[in-house]
Amino acid sequence: MDVAFYAPLKPPDHPVPSGDRTMARALLALLSECGHRPITVSRFRSFDRAGDPARQERLARLGASLAERLARRISTGLSPRPALWLTYHLYHKAPDHLGPRVVERFDLPYLVIEASCARRQADGPWALGHAASLRALARADLLLAMSERDRSGLLEAGLPEDAVRLFPPFLDAAPLRAAAIVRPRHRAALARALALDPAVPWILVVAMMRPGAKRRSYALSARALSLLTDRPWALLVAGDGPLRPAVEAELAAACGPRLRLLGRCAPEDLAVLYAACDFFFWPAVEEAYGMALLEAQAAGLPVVAGREGGVDAVVADGKTGFLVRPRDAGALAAAARLLLDAPELRARLGRAAAARVAREHDRPVARTRLEAAIAEACGRRARARSAAA
Repeated sequence: MDVAFYAPLKPPDHPVPSGDRTMARALLALLSECGHRPITVSRFRSFDRAGDPARQERLARLGASLAERLARRISTGLSPRPALWLTYHLYHKAPDHLGPRVVERFDLPYLVIEASCARRQADGPWALGHAASLRALARADLLLAMSERDRSGLLEAGLPEDAVRLFPPFLDAAPLRAAAIVRPRHRAALARALALDPAVPWILVVAMMRPGAKRRSYALSARALSLLTDRPWALLVAGDGPLRPAVEAELAAACGPRLRLLGRCAPEDLAVLYAACDFFFWPAVEEAYGMALLEAQAAGLPVVAGREGGVDAVVADGKTGFLVRPRDAGALAAAARLLLDAPELRARLGRAAAARVAREHDRPVARTRLEAAIAEACGRRARARSAAA
């Protein structure tokens, strides 16, 4: 079937890499794999970073105009009429102003993936975006939350429990598994290329260097790692962005000659990095769940992270890594010290991490879940039509 696909936060072809863009692209690929034809119906971003009511009003008006234009194109045959509308990542900072209008006009099934709702935003600077998101969520036939935190938020907002499902984040783990199989070769090559001692533990960080939560996570990483100078280790950092000079200077001050800065890496190079390192480290400030945390575990790396946002949806504390108190540099350092001192623990948690990703987060599992969700959304819409007839 033709599936209208819309990502109000960031379109799949946005030039700046992010976990959100990665997941949007993965969903498009998954739809095709399921035999559907995904159609990206708009690149319109409804995102308001600052909480500006005037901007939210302008975005709502523009969204309504774009929805009307799309509806006219569908009505006149200039655009294909979809059999289902799928919105990815709808929340108060990036509401869906298009989907509810178009699905109402054509009585289409409406599926939202990575749906979330925070009641505390109802009266804050994003009140208009929150209200628009809630209206869209209420119209959706099925809501897929990617973490238990998001699922609970939807239920607290009064959305019906029978319309809410968990849909864990996913990835294609095959390239990461393949890289992990030849870990010794990758480690030896990186040791030569980066002048690293393969006998000491290598800690890996993969994240964009941009303002906001990522910047705060990097600052917290530097503070935590500065507490570990009594142990041998090296830090490999893959990332780029507008704050790269400041972030790199802060890490260099904390880590000294232990630091290796790699900049932005292609996916195939990242797979090699994950496979060659010993564990992944990230404070996860305001992290929705963290695609890099999933990628690391798929390659067999245990994780040290802050227990924030939906991180516990992808990391099993004590089983695939360690989750510590949010934004606590000392707790992060203590967890990292455990892994630095125990290679057998790293290996055991890494094996469990790879197995858990294969079992719960790999693309074949997600494909089955998505097929079931599409069928359920279509079935719910058909029953609603019958009840209204």
